[in-house]
Amino acid sequence: MTSRDFSSDSLDPSGEEWEQFRASGHRMLDAMIDNLSTLRERPVWQPVPEQIRESFREAPIPEESGTLTEFFTRFEQAVLPYSTGNRHPGFMGWVHGGGTPAGMLAEMLAAGLNANLGGRDHAPVEVERMVIRWAATMMGLPETASGLLVTGSSMANFIAVIVASRAQPAGTEMRKTGLQARKLVGYAARTVHGCVSRAFDLAGLGTDALRLVPVDTSFRMDVSALRQMIAEDRKAGAEPFLVVGTAGTVDTGAIDPLEDIAAIAGTEKLWFHVDGAFGALATLSERFHPALEAIGKADSLAFDFHKWAQVPYDAGCVIVRDPVRHAAAFAQTLSYLSREDRGLAAGAPWFCDLGPDLSRGFRALKVWATLSIYGTRRLGRMVDQCCDVAQHLAARVEREPTLELMAPVTLNIVCFRVRVPGTDEATQDTFNAELVKDLQESGITAPSTTRISGQLVIRAAIVNHRTTCADADRMVDAVLNLAMRRDLQRMPEDRSRGNSAG
Repeated sequence: MTSRDFSSDSLDPSGEEWEQFRASGHRMLDAMIDNLSTLRERPVWQPVPEQIRESFREAPIPEESGTLTEFFTRFEQAVLPYSTGNRHPGFMGWVHGGGTPAGMLAEMLAAGLNANLGGRDHAPVEVERMVIRWAATMMGLPETASGLLVTGSSMANFIAVIVASRAQPAGTEMRKTGLQARKLVGYAARTVHGCVSRAFDLAGLGTDALRLVPVDTSFRMDVSALRQMIAEDRKAGAEPFLVVGTAGTVDTGAIDPLEDIAAIAGTEKLWFHVDGAFGALATLSERFHPALEAIGKADSLAFDFHKWAQVPYDAGCVIVRDPVRHAAAFAQTLSYLSREDRGLAAGAPWFCDLGPDLSRGFRALKVWATLSIYGTRRLGRMVDQCCDVAQHLAARVEREPTLELMAPVTLNIVCFRVRVPGTDEATQDTFNAELVKDLQESGITAPSTTRISGQLVIRAAIVNHRTTCADADRMVDAVLNLAMRRDLQRMPEDRSRGNSAG
């Protein structure tokens, strides 16, 4: 739009201004579709230029009206080229979904509707209930299970820990009295995501209350150690209440022995929670479903639609098998939130009874769009495709004499490093860490790093539906080329040290 001010007293356009607004909106949509369709022609990531960074830091608060055209021009110049890069097929760093054009349009529709899904009786609430029912069924849980969409698995795991702690005898009293002298403890493998420890912190249990169980050579929870730790804690007067199994660890993609953990939880009368942030969605794959089937025995589950399901950020999900226990952990009665038998205040229970948020966006629309447009079978094949690319990458790494595979490839994560002969571990760590920065700044590819058995490694997570074997090969080629360049820069220093020593 070109006019500085809408003529209407509201913030809407008026009269012919609507047509101008429509034309501007179409241009913005076309530009974003053009951008998505040409991702491969662009760098995966590029650093924000200092002048743009400063322009944001120094920008004054706008006091006068601007135009939609000015705003979008600024977006195209200062934001669009410098985003995280996870839409690009060469992005293999953190476990980020790539998004879809359909999801982008659904997000626009949700914003246009501007619905608050904290509660009340309206169709968007029914859409989220449908999505939660679908999610529970997909994961093998009863369709009567409770749940809600949240920002991500960090919030989903936090909600699950709260529900689990209050499902214990006299647990609901904790809502008024707190922990008092109770010593509740939970268990998770050492490879568990840090958000579970943070959940214990935020829940007031303390991070020491999360016992970290050793793992085996495949980076899966050692169930014998779990049994022993539970027995020792009971003997010491603690109250074990929860065990967390991970479906797809963040470092290597390993899947804990969920069936065994479920059996121990049943015998010990513990709440069985699964953190399936990205790996749970592999249950849609016929190939990986058997390894994840025990998710259906969980008391609660956390996972993200915005990872392997490719829904635009943010779209986390928590599912709780027992709706009564879920509501008991969060429901509250306030006069200004009274529920009625009809009218807009009907439709209880509300989603604000199932988590900490009263104001909630319409996340369910983009999940509905993704599942209905692509279907679970196609999403399952996409999971297989990502894992096939990971196996291709692992095989390529093993063929290259200067590269070393550092962990088994269970799903879609490949951990490897460049060997630097004649150097100590600290030097190899630094070399690989700097190499990853080189790779990211090259714009060719964007892996990340992690540590495996104390050693820093290059970590490639194949989550984007656009990533192919050719993209994996392109990354390896870039690794080898940039490593050779960095090694040549390092060699004169080594020779100099050798001459002075001799």
